This record gives sequence, C-alpha cells and structure tokens, in this order.
Amino acid sequence: MSLPPVKLSSGRSFFERCDWFQGKGWRRQRREKAAAAAMASRPVRFPEIDDELRKIIDANMDEVPARKRAREAFKDIQLGIDHILFKTPCDGLKMEESYEVNSRGLEIFTKSWLPKSSSPKAVVCFCHGIARKLASSGYGFFAMDYPGYGLSEGLHGYTPSFDKLVDDVIEHYSKVKEKPEFRTLPSFLFGESLGGAVALKVHLKQPNAWNGAILVAPMCKIADNMTPPWLVTQMLIGVANFLPKHKLVPQKDLAEAAFRDPKNRKLAAYNVIAYKDKPRLKTALEMLRTTQEIERRLEEVSLPLLILHGEADTVTDPSVSKALHEKACCSDKKLKIYKDAYHALLEGEPDEMIIQVFNDIISWLDERSRETNSC
Repeated sequence: MSLPPVKLSSGRSFFERCDWFQGKGWRRQRREKAAAAAMASRPVRFPEIDDELRKIIDANMDEVPARKRAREAFKDIQLGIDHILFKTPCDGLKMEESYEVNSRGLEIFTKSWLPKSSSPKAVVCFCHGIARKLASSGYGFFAMDYPGYGLSEGLHGYTPSFDKLVDDVIEHYSKVKEKPEFRTLPSFLFGESLGGAVALKVHLKQPNAWNGAILVAPMCKIADNMTPPWLVTQMLIGVANFLPKHKLVPQKDLAEAAFRDPKNRKLAAYNVIAYKDKPRLKTALEMLRTTQEIERRLEEVSLPLLILHGEADTVTDPSVSKALHEKACCSDKKLKIYKDAYHALLEGEPDEMIIQVFNDIISWLDERSRETNSC
C-alpha cells in the first residue's frame, strides 16, 4: 500500500529536477538524465525467484491486472521477509481481503485485521505496515489501497484529484465505522508520510468524526525553500492540462534516504507493486496544492494528535511536524522526535527503534481508547 516517493525537505524537490529549473549546461543535463534512467531501469535482483517470476514483476504495472498478477506470484516470498513487523504471530488474528466498487465506479481493494477472541478496543484506519502488531494489541485495523495504487483500480501512480482520493477514503471508512459491531467504538486516523496529508484532509472535511490521529513523518507542509516560484508553478499547471499523466524526469531512489537500517532498506524492494517510477505531473501538482492548503489550515486541526518524526529525516522535514504541533488548536497533542532516526520509522529503522515507536503508538492509543470507552 504505497504511494509515490516524493522528496520534500532537503536536497532537490521533484520540481527542481525538471530541466527548466536547472542552470546547468545541456551536456551535463543529458549525462545526468542518462545515468538516472539507467539506475531507474536497473531491475532489483531477488535470489529467490526464477525467470518466470522475474517476467511478471518486470512487466508494465500501469493497470491493475498486472499488479494483481505480481502480488499473487510474489506473495509466498513476501511472507518470508525477515522484518520484525512481520514476525508477529497471526494465530489470534482474523484477516480479510475484499474488493468493493465505490460511488465513483472504481474497484477498491480493502483489507482488515481483527482480534479473533475479543472485541477490538477501537477502530484504526489508514495505518500502513503495522497491521498485525496493532491487531495483536487488541485493535481493529482497516486499510485500503488508494485508486491507482496497490490492487485498486486506476492508472498506476496517477492522482488527478487529491480531494476525490480523500472522498474515496472517507466513503470506505465511513462504511467500516457504521457497522453495528464497530459503531460504538472510538476511531482513529493513521497516516504515514503522504498518508499524513490524507489523514489531515479527512479530518478537515470531517472535523468531529474521529477520536484522534497518529501522524508518522507526515507530509503536511513543504519547506519554503522547496516550493517552486509562482511563475514556474503556473507553467507546470499549464503543461499538466495537456500532459497530466506524463512522468517527470527520474529522481533519486529514496530508500537510502528513508531507511537507516541496511537490512530493512534491502527489504523495501520486495514491495513489488509499489509505485517506484517517476511521479506523474498531475500527481505531483496535486501533492503540492494539497500541502499548501494544509499549511494554510494548520490552525484548524482540532482532534487529539500524536506526531512522530525522525530527527535525521531528509524526506519530510521534522520542523514541519513541529509547526503542526505548535499551530494545531487542540489541547491534546503530543510530538515525539526520535534521535538519529530517518523517515521510515516503522519500516526502515533498527529493530529496537521500531519497537520503541510502536510501543509509543500503542501507549497513546490505549490511553485515549480507555478515556473514550469510559465516557
């Protein structure tokens, strides 16, 4: 359940990588683009797979049937991944996968994890990557692939409207929360990186619908020095009107910047249906527009917040989380900055750091779930 990686806080942004932002000679540009294209096209080598599997995962995954084939062919290998979050026993959990057609006629892939032997303490929505551990701690976890990502219908990596994506998310999770067995339970949003922007947009559209939000390295504001000049933005908007699905020039693979632990960095490649290509022009502009809107509306954030960020994160700037913590109008808000940690707090850190972050999340959820259930 992944979204296109976008560099936001340091180094060059995805806009600055466009030719018209560069003050370099054309020969150097050509060499850089050729080298970047070679790196981007170089396949990841998995020692566990044969040539037939290689053909499946190297296929064009623009459309969902190819992504479904890749996921099915690769799932046994993924189950054997040596990552601490995948070592949680599943015996006491009930997992369900399904597809539903939403009000826009899009087929959306959904997944849930629930404790088998007891009612969940609360409903947690959005959380990517730690489903088993949340469910094993007594929470009902619900996830969906956004349109155009994972196993949901739509052109891979294409988000023509961030607002419609948010509406799709609200539609699905409203159905979950209205089920009789969950209707009386507290409900929490969970957003990681770009998912943090989605979670905040959901809250701003539904200010009284949630009992709290957990934001991990959220993409809720782009640093001023990373925002393109107004004139350049207008140029991109004009180009996007004609070539909205066009992919921008290659950008650096962010695994090295996001994953501090070398072992876990290598495991990121096993998410074979994640969008890892150049960002599409309309998608990139929608991300910029959305973060600019959120930046203007930080003072409107009113639900209880747990904000977590790595001190050494160079993908999303920790100062962004500090700004959200300062400006949010809620009184129940907590910010934790983890020393030396990178961007992927729950996937890319050493095991002891991942456990610390996870325990901080569970402690926060337990406290607020008890408070809500006792009212």
